[in-house]
Amino acid sequence: MKISRISPSEPLPLPFFSASVAAGFPSPADDYIESGLDLNEYLVKHPNATFLARASGDSMTRAGILDGDHVVVKVQRTAEPGDLVVAGIPGDEGTVKYFERDGDTVVLVPANPAFQELRHPADEVTIFGVVVTVLRRI
Repeated sequence: MKISRISPSEPLPLPFFSASVAAGFPSPADDYIESGLDLNEYLVKHPNATFLARASGDSMTRAGILDGDHVVVKVQRTAEPGDLVVAGIPGDEGTVKYFERDGDTVVLVPANPAFQELRHPADEVTIFGVVVTVLRRI
């Protein structure tokens, strides 16, 4: 997993069409733009407490995270059961998994049945943050 820092930059306002666009059968769209949507502001609420990480592998495919996708991560050192986290575990630079607990054990659960959950004593797991957005170039 490659981790990158978010650096605040100039706003990036893009035109935002007020009409929804169909993802199935085409429908007519409005001919006007309602407002601008700044992707920096939309995706990154706290630039100094946010980082990007590039996912690698296929363990999170059923969560919609594919090999090469980028995840936007809000920095926080704790997680709640069910949170999608970036965590450090012994022998690994970082992994994206669902966070669960079993007593004093942290269970990191993949979203692909071909992979096994990772179980480690809580004091061996570092939570780097919670995933808030997945980015994919198509």
